[in-house]
Amino acid sequence: MTRVRKKDDGADVRHVTWVGLGWNVVLTIAKFVGGFVGGSQALVADAIHSASDFVTDVAVIVGSHFWNSPPDAEHPYGHRRFETLITIAIGIAVCAVGVGLGYNAVLALLSGEGSHPEILAAVMAFLSIIVKEALFRYTRAAGRKIRSQALEANAWHHRSDAYSSIPVLIAVVAAIAFPQLWFADSVGALIVAFFILHSGYEIAWPGIHQVADRGACAEISEKLKKVALSHPQVMSIHGLRTRYVGSDLHIDLHIVVDAEMPLRLAHDTAEEVEQMLIDSGENVVDALVHVDPFDPAKANRVEIKTIDR
Repeated sequence: MTRVRKKDDGADVRHVTWVGLGWNVVLTIAKFVGGFVGGSQALVADAIHSASDFVTDVAVIVGSHFWNSPPDAEHPYGHRRFETLITIAIGIAVCAVGVGLGYNAVLALLSGEGSHPEILAAVMAFLSIIVKEALFRYTRAAGRKIRSQALEANAWHHRSDAYSSIPVLIAVVAAIAFPQLWFADSVGALIVAFFILHSGYEIAWPGIHQVADRGACAEISEKLKKVALSHPQVMSIHGLRTRYVGSDLHIDLHIVVDAEMPLRLAHDTAEEVEQMLIDSGENVVDALVHVDPFDPAKANRVEIKTIDR
């Protein structure tokens, strides 16, 4: 028997992402203008990073319409895999931006081309750090509240932009204070590229694991076992299996009950265990519990035999 909790967080995801998108448009334009007028290659590179944030915001907004679609005949487990695929796409896009910016920075260093930033570039880099850190905190809090994998990934993209603006600020200030350091701005752009690459990896890698049907970690699995065993009619459990579909966790397991238990009571026990698992706080949306009668000959095969009540 199975019990499924319906979940539709699309409206919340889109609201939070629209806020980020608006600020990303403002920052992208402001940093492009500041980089060109202020003569900073590093700030222009940072503007491109903000532009990639804009693209991923659009991907999350569009994708949320797909992954919240209800299950159908072709997708009986729902469409939450779209969330994972979009998360991976965000990570790959971020990595691509990092590679491109790094390549341009290396070419500038090898050619000996220097830049001489002005104070406007430093001001824009500083403002970018403040705004992007605020967006990171806002988006991450919302992502954790509704347990949205894509929203948390987008939050870390905001954080990577905030971090990438720090070496930009340092490089611009150094280039202004010490004009002889012609390479400072290009080095700052190269550091930004490394930050972006690392951010893309951190975003995409967990999603790749989930596409391979990664299950819950040992800590969460142990918690779920204890939750099932806390039911007074459950003697032991075995065969616990978990897997993520997007940010949703699906579970199936076997519970062992008294062999003389009436069928109705065994059925009710299984349903109660299912609801306990869904209410465990681990984003369980689908729980399938199979009932086994206690058999002394098989008692040594169960994963957990007893629990202090």
